[in-house]
Amino acid sequence: MSEGQRRGEGRHSGQGAESAGTGVTTGALARRLGVSPTTLRTWDRRYGLGPARRETGHHRRWTERDIAMVEEMGRLTSAGVPPAEAAHEALKFLGPEAAPAQASVPQPRRVRSTPTPSPETFVRRQRGLSRAAVRLDAPAVQGLLTDMVESHSLVTAWQEVMVPALHAVGRKWEEAGDRYVEVEHMLSWHVSRTLHRCSTAPAAPSTTAPLVLACVPGEQHSLPLEALSAALGELGVPQRMFGAAVPVEAVSAAVRRTGPAVVVLWSQARSTASVPLARHIADARWGVRGARGRPTVMLAGPGWAGPAVRGALRPVDLREALTQIGRVCGAPAPEGGSV
Repeated sequence: MSEGQRRGEGRHSGQGAESAGTGVTTGALARRLGVSPTTLRTWDRRYGLGPARRETGHHRRWTERDIAMVEEMGRLTSAGVPPAEAAHEALKFLGPEAAPAQASVPQPRRVRSTPTPSPETFVRRQRGLSRAAVRLDAPAVQGLLTDMVESHSLVTAWQEVMVPALHAVGRKWEEAGDRYVEVEHMLSWHVSRTLHRCSTAPAAPSTTAPLVLACVPGEQHSLPLEALSAALGELGVPQRMFGAAVPVEAVSAAVRRTGPAVVVLWSQARSTASVPLARHIADARWGVRGARGRPTVMLAGPGWAGPAVRGALRPVDLREALTQIGRVCGAPAPEGGSV
């Protein structure tokens, strides 16, 4: 066999081995992780997080072991860990065999932890959550959301991390057309799942009439109302949550049947906000003559930025909504007090 034939056979056998599972290309791995190939090359050059096997004249191939390493790097940076520290931990994640590469990794500056998280902490967590969502890394998204609620309370997690992340993903979708619709849907679903988990505890028996929470007719964006429902559940405030796009007749019937102290009407867009509906609910009455009750109406959401309804509450965020409800119903104040 000639030398050329031997070289050709070697190339062919090498290609066969690669296709048999010896690794994936940088481009394929970038698509899998939801990052750019440039990011992977930067991690390799700056922190030593590259493929262990490099062959002259061939594209770099990432083995499952290499992939596990960069997946750990992505998980840590999504959680807000500085890149240098995340790289150090990702190399340790591989075990003792990765020890030689650790010498080239810059040692992170140790910062003394403080009881109150800094604004930068929330910014890092929000960016980490957004990146995990863009990668479609559902386990990471759910883990980050659960950890934030457990570490910072539901209200803080919602206002400081969940809402900014949802806005960031929404802007990305608007800028890129339909490319990120799946990202927004997945993130919204996991946020909703987290909020529902926070409100699964059974409410204690109460003689107080439950609040009524409803999105106005035509309004499909119910996540903020779900956040309010979950937060009220944590405070032990009885409520009836009716969800998205509730017909006028249904809201009216719920008010008459339950006699709530507060009716929360959520509107995300000005096109769905109905002042006549708000006035209709504010004028509702129940009970026997001489002892009739009437609700306080809370107009929640940016859709209500317009004509005022006399006597209606207009909170600017979740914490203020809880504070205003507490004043009406005598409920406990949210963590951190009023805004």
